[in-house]
Amino acid sequence: MTEFGSIAWPPAPIRTERLVLREPEDRDRAAFIELFASPLVGACIGGPRPRDELERAVPEVPRRRPGLFVIDLDGAMIGMVTFDRRDAGRRGHVGPEAGEAELGYMFLPEAWGSGYAAEACAAALDWFADALPGEPVVLCTQTANEPSMRLAAKLGFTEVERFEEYGAEQWFGVYSSVTPSG
Repeated sequence: MTEFGSIAWPPAPIRTERLVLREPEDRDRAAFIELFASPLVGACIGGPRPRDELERAVPEVPRRRPGLFVIDLDGAMIGMVTFDRRDAGRRGHVGPEAGEAELGYMFLPEAWGSGYAAEACAAALDWFADALPGEPVVLCTQTANEPSMRLAAKLGFTEVERFEEYGAEQWFGVYSSVTPSG
């Protein structure tokens, strides 16, 4: 049993036109360190982590866990897409029970601006909709992060609310694979 019910993990790799979404492998360690140490990436997630700390902390084989997809381009990790349960103690929920699946993503700066995030996130959302039909997915990003705001709109997330968190205005939206009946 995973945090996403009875989903077998890991799923078979998901292939898109240019990318493969897969579980982490030992060859991904350096990319994980680079991702979390990057000042550009860190600006969007509360700051970069010190490289020496990451060298000590990141295991030789990065941790595999339900909801974590490595994004692979031509055999190399360029980022990751995650699904985690949104903590009930945080602001931003669409149901009274909270704990919605929250989409997260991080890409190495050299992969920015090429449409990889949209391609990978769309494939991950399709997988999620097949695995857990009808379950909503939420996304939270700083309103100042214009690329993430554009990506949320492109993926089909609709705004639920805005609020202050981590010293910045946050945009909170929901995506549902359920087709409205009418």
